[in-house]
Amino acid sequence: MAITYNNLYLDIRRQLRSAGIEAATLEARELVCFGTGKSRQQLTADGSLYASPELEKRVRDLVERHLNGEPVAYLIGEWEFYGLPLDISRDVLIPRPDTEVLAAQAIDYVKTLGECRVLDLCAGSGCIGLAVASQAPQARVVLGEWSDAALRICRQNIRRNSLTGRVVPMQANALEKPEKSLGEFQCIVSNPPYIPRADIDTLDTSVKDYEPHLALDGGEDGLDFYRAISDLWRAALVPGGKLYFEVGIGQADSVLRIMRAQGFGDIQVVKDTQDIPRVVFGTLCTEI
Repeated sequence: MAITYNNLYLDIRRQLRSAGIEAATLEARELVCFGTGKSRQQLTADGSLYASPELEKRVRDLVERHLNGEPVAYLIGEWEFYGLPLDISRDVLIPRPDTEVLAAQAIDYVKTLGECRVLDLCAGSGCIGLAVASQAPQARVVLGEWSDAALRICRQNIRRNSLTGRVVPMQANALEKPEKSLGEFQCIVSNPPYIPRADIDTLDTSVKDYEPHLALDGGEDGLDFYRAISDLWRAALVPGGKLYFEVGIGQADSVLRIMRAQGFGDIQVVKDTQDIPRVVFGTLCTEI
């Protein structure tokens, strides 16, 4: 039986809610828009029109894949972060609301600096660095990422958000000391891999079966990247510059101690919207 676009959306939303998906309203809208080739505005305007059987089938097939574990962002190839539209592929992590807390903290600091250089290390899709650049026009941002495939997504997102003049992608291994030619930064921000290796197989299907393990694996205890960046990459920070980390559940105290041992002071912990300690940042107190 023929169904209107609005009723198709409502039907999908009910289906997702019944499956226990919290973001059912957002995900239903995104799946219906992508499956029917309509923008959000077009979907609203055409709500009373009937969808063709082919389009309805396409939407329902997408929903079935999603209910089997495939994340919406990978199904539709894009996601939004800090108000920015981003290309997304299975080569990068899907930007999450928790990470917007990290971006907001870094943005607040960078806005006080005037002209400055910012490094987003382990950049993935580039979401954090692009958010900083979009909110702090005086900042020049480098997206440092080891994966060639992820760097391609960074380049796409720089172009998509018209930030080519102020954001540069660069291959960088966070576990190795940076080349001196990279120069110095007033701010380094990083959402590194932080899942303990043995825990990856216990993650939700949507994460362990779809998101890149390279971006998840933080070593035996999940802290390898925090140790390496705090130690090796402080050489790329100006004295008085700040280092910002996103951390996993239960890691904040350990990361604080790692940073303190490497010469960072005034270390602070910020909670996310779920009251979980999510961001740890500090100031480099001593020259190398």
